Amino acid sequence: MSAARTLRVPGRHGYAAEFSPYLPGRLACATAQHYGIAGCGTLLILDQNETGLAIFRSFDWNDGLFDVTWSENNEHVLITCSGDGSLQLWDTAKATGPLQVYKEHTQEWDPTVGQSLCTFRGHESVIYSTIWSPHIPGCFASASGDQTLRIWDMKAAGVRIVIPAHQAEILSCDWCKYNENLLVTGAVDCSLRGWDLRNVRQPVFELLGHSYAIRRVKFSPFHASVLASCSYDFTVRFWNFAKSDPLLETVEHHTEFTCGLDFSLQSPSQVADCSWDETIKIYDPACLTVIPA
Repeated sequence: MSAARTLRVPGRHGYAAEFSPYLPGRLACATAQHYGIAGCGTLLILDQNETGLAIFRSFDWNDGLFDVTWSENNEHVLITCSGDGSLQLWDTAKATGPLQVYKEHTQEWDPTVGQSLCTFRGHESVIYSTIWSPHIPGCFASASGDQTLRIWDMKAAGVRIVIPAHQAEILSCDWCKYNENLLVTGAVDCSLRGWDLRNVRQPVFELLGHSYAIRRVKFSPFHASVLASCSYDFTVRFWNFAKSDPLLETVEHHTEFTCGLDFSLQSPSQVADCSWDETIKIYDPACLTVIPA
């Protein structure tokens, strides 16, 4: 693995990292004080340079920030969610913020409306992760502490598919960029499972190796059968579920829970992660530099 570009942020514990879909090397990271138990949060906007990582902007919020995502139609805009139940809309072109705060606990909203468009109910416990389908407009998936993966449709009143995916809380899910029917879940039972929506009675693959709960899972945007996962076991693992020996690489460069993880949309081999050890890292794992396109 190439040497990681590392930024240490004292007093801030990383929860989520996401590369900009527009600007190569720009990364957003959502952080919290005191491991997210108490205190405030900070949104960090980072840029890569010759010597490592530099902070382009930082925005503080009065509660821990636990997730972040970029707008898909404005390169300056992103949104975070916090422990107080609110969403914050930020503009990296402005030094202060947020632009708006949304205080509904909702599934879907429109910044021009100012309130939620729809509310979806059905889960019986905490919802940890949601992801829009990259293939089907208005369709999204959610993963919950009720041990189910659910598929929803904006055009339908209720849930489309309920998948009892694990016998444990599910903390993360993602949709394959190359297959509209394939999703992956990561759970407290330390397993990753792949699900084909055409037949959900059994997983199409199961990936074992983590020793503690899987906090986040992401499909590669460049390789149809490659994914990455990060865990409370301090590791990031790279997998190719099409291989008989699917574990490609284990990265052990954190000393605390590893919560945030993302693939670059610009560079096929670049990955970012963040951890409770107060560091954010961008690196090129060896396994992604040798996979054929």
